[in-house]
Amino acid sequence: MSDTLKYLVTGASGQLGGLVIDALLARVPADEVGALVRRPEAAAPLEAKGVSVRVASYDDPAALTAAFAGVERLLLVSSSEVGKRAAQHGNVIDSAKSAGVGFIAYTSILGADSSPLTVLPAEHMATEQALAASGLTYALLRNGWYTENYTMGVPTALEHGGMIGTIGDGRVSSATRADYAEAAAIVLSGDLPASGTVYELAGDTSYSLPDFAAALSELSGKEIGYTDMPPEAYQAALIGAGLPAPVAEMLADSEKGAAQGGLYSEDKTLSTLLGRPTTPWRDTLAAAL
Repeated sequence: MSDTLKYLVTGASGQLGGLVIDALLARVPADEVGALVRRPEAAAPLEAKGVSVRVASYDDPAALTAAFAGVERLLLVSSSEVGKRAAQHGNVIDSAKSAGVGFIAYTSILGADSSPLTVLPAEHMATEQALAASGLTYALLRNGWYTENYTMGVPTALEHGGMIGTIGDGRVSSATRADYAEAAAIVLSGDLPASGTVYELAGDTSYSLPDFAAALSELSGKEIGYTDMPPEAYQAALIGAGLPAPVAEMLADSEKGAAQGGLYSEDKTLSTLLGRPTTPWRDTLAAAL
């Protein structure tokens, strides 16, 4: 392990973290890039890219402090364990401070401090407040919805000839994971922003789920309808389809919040950072087919 490391990305074996590593490698030398993973067996694919791998769980403060030694800039990718995030992120922040990390960027949620969603924002806000109280230099990457959150349901929609949801006429300003990952790499590797800078990140264009179903019909050549349901019925349907209850609750709450504008934004900060338009949602849908 190198004593000093300019950049370290947590959650680096995950979907977003892995894309951030790739985006960093397109910008900076591999020997400046580090990847934090929970399990030693996740190290090999990252080491093959030439990056330094450090192993620590968000639940292990001592291991985190050791892993952060010599790190200048840290990307804290939010934990996948909804309900445990606030404590886990607190461990990361405390350990980063103990290790002398110079800057943290954190992947929060779009409009965290004003969102009508009720399940996801609370732990993000707790993390944002912990960062503000830490004395560390930090920035907030408030990521909007991933287009992949809907394209992953395409096989099921095609199988059943329809989509369900509880979003009403709500619109979603989504972008791809790769768009958000590239933005994170740009913020992490560029001139550091003023501490506390908030980036509200969303796709350039928006769609409703009826729009999405219509585009899926057009692209697939199969008629796909959209059925709107009350939140409780949608949550029950997701559980019936095999999703764990907490995941179903989170998804139903997110769409209920989206019906109130929680996943919509006209902010063009993401495309401004990228220096290009965000990936069109129809392109992502076409690629999924």
